[in-house]
Amino acid sequence: MSEIKQTADGKPDEWFYCLEHKTVEQGPQCRAADRMGPYGSREEASHAMETARARNEEWGTDPPLER
Repeated sequence: MSEIKQTADGKPDEWFYCLEHKTVEQGPQCRAADRMGPYGSREEASHAMETARARNEEWGTDPPLER
């Protein structure tokens, strides 16, 4: 029996980071509102919070859009 719980909104070869459980999941296991991803590997998903922090800092320093 497979350890992967697959739902209709993802593929079993995708990786996610669950914000509620603070764990990496293969395939979507927790509800979409509680997870980040998909990522292409377990390693990439394990760094989801660091990636989000870095992107937030980068976006925070973007110059404002001209209108």
